[in-house]
Amino acid sequence: MPTPPLAALPIRRLTFRDLPACADLSEDRGWPREEHKWGLLLSAGKGYGIDGPDGGLASACVVTEYGSQEQPSLGAIGMVLVAERHARQGVGRRLMRHVLSVMDSTPLTLYATPNGRPLYEELGFKATGRAEMLRGHFVPGPDGSVAGVSTRSATAEDLPALLRLDEEVFGADRTHIITRLPAFADQLRVAEEDGRIIGYAAAWPNMDTHVVGPLIARDTPTATALLASLAARTDRPLRTDIDVRHEELLAWVKDHGLESITFNTVMTCGITEPPGDWTRRFAPVTVAAG
Repeated sequence: MPTPPLAALPIRRLTFRDLPACADLSEDRGWPREEHKWGLLLSAGKGYGIDGPDGGLASACVVTEYGSQEQPSLGAIGMVLVAERHARQGVGRRLMRHVLSVMDSTPLTLYATPNGRPLYEELGFKATGRAEMLRGHFVPGPDGSVAGVSTRSATAEDLPALLRLDEEVFGADRTHIITRLPAFADQLRVAEEDGRIIGYAAAWPNMDTHVVGPLIARDTPTATALLASLAARTDRPLRTDIDVRHEELLAWVKDHGLESITFNTVMTCGITEPPGDWTRRFAPVTVAAG
């Protein structure tokens, strides 16, 4: 029986049962398997994939919607992958066109690698910013910007305040993500002033690192205090993606042992820039979910 052409293979919704196949696809492209992250994305977002004629996934991606369920105000596209054996055959383009069709008029955002950016530009995405990925063992030291900012572990009672703060800063309702953080992350901490939460951050396990994200803070001293408090409670290297406009925080983390790995381009379609208040949004949950 002849193998059907890739262009004829159906695009289907992925489910949590596809997690091993998604991790296999990541590994096929030389990425870490990241099963923990895939699990969050497949449970909180909508996965789309094309089954390869020879087994496994030929391509996959995930869209995380924000705002109301009936009419999302934003969709974040991530984990756009094509198996090496099917690369450069238009599979990724076809899957992305399908996602754009499904999302219709919903504004979209994504973090593009240098390799992926030309395709996204072809599909109508515009570059609106950049994020710097950093990794390394955090080296503590005397730092006046951390002093005077109180941090503690988040509790269940903090959740309503966290949701209000997050929606205000992110610019859309992320309840389905934020409420998963206590189980997804190894640490979830808040910064307080006079009993009021002025920032929060999580550190979640990804292979041999702890990824810091989201990082929401009133200002840079609050962000540094949160990041330092997370680092003090893990022996793993930290990894995070910081908006390049936060030059002060970038200089601070580099002074404390983290090194630049790469840059990703923030791109949008249907809006001129991501919603919310970038001055208080220092790092995403993951670049795969905005």
